[in-house]
Amino acid sequence: MSAHIVQPRVYVTIFLALMLGTGLTVMAAFHDFPGPLNVVVALTIAVVKATLVVLFFMHVRYSGRLIWLVIFAALFWLGIMFALTISDYWTRTWLMPLGS
Repeated sequence: MSAHIVQPRVYVTIFLALMLGTGLTVMAAFHDFPGPLNVVVALTIAVVKATLVVLFFMHVRYSGRLIWLVIFAALFWLGIMFALTISDYWTRTWLMPLGS
């Protein structure tokens, strides 16, 4: 089994994209978006940057189907954990406004 050879140009491009994402993160931190949009913008930028790191620097992009299955299973499990955490958070009575 031979390893996939990645050109240095790809790494430089991904590095520049990550630097751009870092700049966008800093700019978004100083901008006040309406409502809960601050969290949405920050998490969107973070997910894009994490995806680039996983795909290219961890070589998942060029891996076999088993690695992809493991990645999707981990993301599915993470989604379950987030869903359970959020459902617990929403059922807390101390989060209710005083007028309720």
